[in-house]
Amino acid sequence: MEQARLIIAIALSLLVFILWNFFFVEKKEDQPPRQAQQKEQKTDKKPEILKKEQIIAEKSPLSGQVPTLLAKPPRTVTIKTPLYMVRISEKGAVFKSFVLNNYRKTIDANSPLFEMISPDISGGTIRLGFAGNSVSGLDDAVFSADLGDDSVDIYNKSKEISFVWTSPQGVVVEKKYLFSPETYMIDLSVTVKNLSSETLQDSLTLSLVQPEEVKKTMYGFTGPSALLNNKLEQIKTKKIKDKNVYTGKVKWVAVQNRYFMSAIIPDEPVDAGMHLYMDNKILENRYVQPEIVMDFGTQHVFKYKLFFGPKSMKVLKSLDYDLVKAVNFGMFDILAKPCVWIMNFIYDHFIPNYGIAIILLTLFTKVILWPLGNKSYKSMAEMKKIQPLMAEIKAKYKDDKKKMNEEVMGLYKAYKVNPMGGCLPMVAQIPIFFALYRMLYEAIELRHAPFFWWINDLSAPDRLFRFDISIPFMHPPYGIPVLTIIMGASMFVQQKMSPPMGDATQAKMMMLMPLVFTVMFINFSSGLVLYWLVNNIISMAQQYYIQKKKV
Repeated sequence: MEQARLIIAIALSLLVFILWNFFFVEKKEDQPPRQAQQKEQKTDKKPEILKKEQIIAEKSPLSGQVPTLLAKPPRTVTIKTPLYMVRISEKGAVFKSFVLNNYRKTIDANSPLFEMISPDISGGTIRLGFAGNSVSGLDDAVFSADLGDDSVDIYNKSKEISFVWTSPQGVVVEKKYLFSPETYMIDLSVTVKNLSSETLQDSLTLSLVQPEEVKKTMYGFTGPSALLNNKLEQIKTKKIKDKNVYTGKVKWVAVQNRYFMSAIIPDEPVDAGMHLYMDNKILENRYVQPEIVMDFGTQHVFKYKLFFGPKSMKVLKSLDYDLVKAVNFGMFDILAKPCVWIMNFIYDHFIPNYGIAIILLTLFTKVILWPLGNKSYKSMAEMKKIQPLMAEIKAKYKDDKKKMNEEVMGLYKAYKVNPMGGCLPMVAQIPIFFALYRMLYEAIELRHAPFFWWINDLSAPDRLFRFDISIPFMHPPYGIPVLTIIMGASMFVQQKMSPPMGDATQAKMMMLMPLVFTVMFINFSSGLVLYWLVNNIISMAQQYYIQKKKV
């Protein structure tokens, strides 16, 4: 009976969630890209006037005057820090590779370290451009790095590396990166010097480029996002063709997946634009600066911070810039984030095992919901007592439905039983379930986190042994889902403890629900299955206690 109520409650909650998003979530009107670009304001900052000596130094010689045959091939510069290793190509001064030292691609001990930039991106990321293409040659520009060596280790103090290029017309562009050993944050300044004979009037752009996520899930977000007008915007890639330009006060733009993100953070939020493009499954999130006007002999400096790293609430909060808002657990975010904090607190201060932390977190939530559970189980116990009387009424008035319903309602009134008393408290627990589901699915802390024995990754389905043959309803890898089977068994026992359904057909259907849930959970992360199993065990103990107390 409890499982029936829980399933009905979950189904109703899902229905409400879908209808709410369809009818009540604010839908912004699409704005044509050209019109949106016109609304992007010009920058208030005035270009800096260069001194005569600076102009002479920059103009001699111009890279555009160097014969093509003498141009050297672009180097790739490697920067190593305790947290990551990044490779920067002199062609475009773009990131070609960004490897995280504390994360591996898979759970295997010999697995390569996690690469944030796919090799499918031939042109790299952190691409620089101008919206109006006013500086010719920038797409194929080969910058010059101010390094004698092709590799540099940054372990004690920060180091700045500069890449400079001059266009054939005399526009000098410098990308200057500042790397620090203790943080995932990278400072970037872009200096544009106009030494050409024409006024430069255009909008500088800086782009994040990543392949579209092939594997998508019902929950969780992957794709481009931004903090726009202090509100998180997450755009599904399939929606880009309908609207690809977003304008407003941009605090940061990003591309994120389940566990990691890359972001561009302007020095200060200004009225700017986020332009999205999708070409051959390659996604580009372009930050468009307000338009600048630069006469001859002037320069303009644009300052940014770059983030390439884990979507860890702890890490993102320490960096500020409201990057932590990128971690969004959906409708029940306000409940899920405290759960992450509690789980990390248990891990950091008591037991360094996230499986144990999940168990203790489940106990904590059950303690909070204990009064609601008591009310539900008391109602179920009362219903169980009057089941024989209800059976007699149904047998006696089986041909008169109206009379049968009247007698049943009279029975409820006589024994002071509320038939919905066991259901309503369960509905109140639904937000907790969905919050924990999203949290346990997306929390990077559980990625490759071991528990005990065969469960070596709480973010992946549990599999004991591995088979080469496929199993129906199971996603690879194939194996025995021991924890999931135990969870299904606990649901069966719990259902046997509940009052029987009045209708025989419904009773048979409900007996199949543990099997249905077992099949459904077979591909869920073992962390979520562990939570559901522990929740069932505590619920059975609470139900047993209430029923014995009522006898």
